[in-house]
Amino acid sequence: MPPVTATLIWTLVVLVAIGLYLSWTAGRLDRLHARIDAARAALDAQLLRRASVTQELATSGVLDPAASIVLYEAAHAARQAEEEQREVAESELSQALRAVFADHHQVDEIKEAPGGEAAAHELTEAVRRVPMARRFHNDAVGAARRLREHRKVRWFHLAGHAAFPMAFEMDDEPPAALAER
Repeated sequence: MPPVTATLIWTLVVLVAIGLYLSWTAGRLDRLHARIDAARAALDAQLLRRASVTQELATSGVLDPAASIVLYEAAHAARQAEEEQREVAESELSQALRAVFADHHQVDEIKEAPGGEAAAHELTEAVRRVPMARRFHNDAVGAARRLREHRKVRWFHLAGHAAFPMAFEMDDEPPAALAER
């Protein structure tokens, strides 16, 4: 009987160790999903801030009418876009910002207007923060995807019913005139 007891104890120890490891992996995956949610909320906030600042600037009367219309429509479309079209709308806003602020002339006009220095600074900060927020989100998505591809996660269904994380792909290159400031 003693050899059976030792085997039973070792089997139980191995099963507990495997259970703890799987539990730790599931917890890690859960933390990664929470990190994705937080990063997505931060990205959404930065995209909303960029669109709001752009709309505010477009309606301020500082820019020429054509530039104002282009920026306002792109910012409005980005704010109103459905989730499936969000990446395209945000990319179009980036393209509109690059078209309007291709040279330093527009930025200098904004700075000359009353309160323009603050508006230019706010737009510059909003444009700079979007790529960082997107990078943080996509890094978290990449880490979760790599973990979810492991056999142990698939075999034991450690991801539960969580949706497969998707990266947010958009054109977020800042305008040259704003990136240098």
